[in-house]
Amino acid sequence: MIRLFPRLRLFPDKTDIKFMKGRFAGVGLSALLSILSVVLYFHPGLNYGIDFKGGIVIEARTQAPADFPAIRGMLQTLNVGQAGLQQFGSPNDVLIRLERQPGDDAAQQRAVERVRGALQQSFPGVQIRRVEAVGASVSEELFRNGMLALGLSMVAMLFYIWFRFEWQFGVGAVVTLLLDITKMVGFYVVTDFQFNLVAIAALLTVMGYSINDKVVVYDRMRENLRKYKSMPLRDLIDLSINETMSRTVGTSVATFLATLPLALFGGEALEEFAWVMLFGIVLATSSSIFIAAPILLFLGEDKLRRGPPPGKTDAEPAAP
Repeated sequence: MIRLFPRLRLFPDKTDIKFMKGRFAGVGLSALLSILSVVLYFHPGLNYGIDFKGGIVIEARTQAPADFPAIRGMLQTLNVGQAGLQQFGSPNDVLIRLERQPGDDAAQQRAVERVRGALQQSFPGVQIRRVEAVGASVSEELFRNGMLALGLSMVAMLFYIWFRFEWQFGVGAVVTLLLDITKMVGFYVVTDFQFNLVAIAALLTVMGYSINDKVVVYDRMRENLRKYKSMPLRDLIDLSINETMSRTVGTSVATFLATLPLALFGGEALEEFAWVMLFGIVLATSSSIFIAAPILLFLGEDKLRRGPPPGKTDAEPAAP
């Protein structure tokens, strides 16, 4: 087998880091950030996209660079309520966001036609590239279904971990996921990214990545519980994390590097999703070490491992 850059290591193959010494600091910092994220959720709150808030989005391309003052003035004459304008892509591209119009779905469509006609009359040659109109009933249903998808996935992961491991592993994984999700919500508030169906997809993707990383670490812990029957649980967890560290860091770095170009060059359609994924990768990797493992230690210290009996010690663990 050809080995490229044989001396290049993202992480040493064998480490002996005492992660559990910082367990209280890790869990405490995570809880603090999650509490702050919950506070931010209520004030100033999420920037709900059209999927969940309802309203109208019109993507247009003008012949010349978009004249935002003229477009804003034109919209004010149409009596369509508050309008938001955003440039994206080239200077000729403009995104028009309108609040939900009073009335039913037919009222939303009438507003779209008024804006379309005014644009074509005021800016000859304008191209209407995309139109989305979401009414109140549809937006409420989409939001409810999105939250239901998050909840059901959380419950499914709990039962999966519970079935595969002891109950302490399942509780530790789900509590960590809850802390991760609250921080993701705080990230959305701080960055003012739109919280829409794409955001739900990003959250579900990060949850899947996070639970996969925790299964790898938990699986090594279970193997070591069988192998070192008298090793104190705190030392066994440190050993398991160190043994899987090279794999965890390598996978996270590879996924991060694969996602980074989407965040930098993916354009409006992908950049928010990609930035959330980058944050989620870092969050999921760190939480597997500093949150999920300490929670397992707190829950299982007197059940999974009680420590070595008097006069009996384990053999030295073999190198990974």
